[in-house]
Amino acid sequence: MSGDLWVFGYGSLLWNPGFPHEETVLATLQGYARSFCMRSIHHRGTEAEPGLVLALDADDTASCAGLAFRVAAAHRDDTLAYLRERELISSAYLEKWLPLTLADGRQVETVVYVIDPDHVQYCHLDLTEQANIIARAVGGRGPNSEYLYNTADHLTRIGIEDADLTRLAAEVRRLTTAPHGGQSRAE
Repeated sequence: MSGDLWVFGYGSLLWNPGFPHEETVLATLQGYARSFCMRSIHHRGTEAEPGLVLALDADDTASCAGLAFRVAAAHRDDTLAYLRERELISSAYLEKWLPLTLADGRQVETVVYVIDPDHVQYCHLDLTEQANIIARAVGGRGPNSEYLYNTADHLTRIGIEDADLTRLAAEVRRLTTAPHGGQSRAE
């Protein structure tokens, strides 16, 4: 493939893409739901105490709103190499090329990282279990709660409502500020 590259961001790529891009557009991916369905053993947790990160789980009835980043052709190969190093660290994500609808109506083919439902890091937990894990987990890129807060706050700033993330962030804030209820935000 050649030409410009489109990248779909739905989690940390929203607030920390880490690659040069020429255009950023609100976009919707059909057939996938954003959720904390991946145990993080590197970035936001450890093997001994895994955290949780967002992933896209296949669901024919769902859609996920996020951001599409257009990368100039000159940066295509470097961006793909960067994304593969960042996103495929434990092989829990699968790299897919999927159709994406931009807010202005354009249809583009985008690279997107979705969860492998057969991978050991794949999980389905209720919001209470998620909150308890996220409130205490810390990995190589910092506290799991920071990842949640940054993502939830960025979604709100760009006008995307994700009720589960909003409720989850509120519960983790409650847990981390309660006496003996996890790490304090200053830690």
